[in-house]
Amino acid sequence: MAHIDYYFATLSPYCYLAGTRLEEVAEKHGATIAYKPFDLGQAFGRTGGLPPKDRHISRIEYRAQELPRQAKKLCLPFSIKPAHWPTNGAPAAYAFIAAQNAGGGDLGLLAHIITRAVWAEDKDIAQDDVIRACLTEAGFDPALSDSDLLQGAETYSRNLEDAVAGGVFGAPFYIIDDQRFWGQDRIADLDLYLQGKL
Repeated sequence: MAHIDYYFATLSPYCYLAGTRLEEVAEKHGATIAYKPFDLGQAFGRTGGLPPKDRHISRIEYRAQELPRQAKKLCLPFSIKPAHWPTNGAPAAYAFIAAQNAGGGDLGLLAHIITRAVWAEDKDIAQDDVIRACLTEAGFDPALSDSDLLQGAETYSRNLEDAVAGGVFGAPFYIIDDQRFWGQDRIADLDLYLQGKL
């Protein structure tokens, strides 16, 4: 059975644009997914990248055009200047990890709901009420928002180390076998790889 490690960031617009297409591909091929929320800002600093605000103006301008284009193509609502970005993405990541450990809901949907809250709903995912609402919508106990915070922090940190060691430098990032796929626009390639065509 195929297995996919999915590195995602709760604040990433590209993870939002990925929607639940990874889950659809995994279901199609009977593949399992290990969700690995990680600190993308830290990964940038350790792999030669820069946070958006520190990039050359050409890259900043391109990002401002490309993100709305991709959202329109995918028929997803999108705000290029969300009210609460950047914010602290760790609390939502810790809650995601708690949900992953507890079970009972839809993790793929939860990842999408968290990122949607930032990029389409102008919500602050560092706030407990927002996190609780995301958990509830994805079928999890909202009390997980402040459950096992130490374990969440340790897993979040370990995911970053695993990401850097595994060659991850952005999000969303998918690893299967020894193959790496970066970006929501590579999910189709991941599908082709699982079909044996790449």
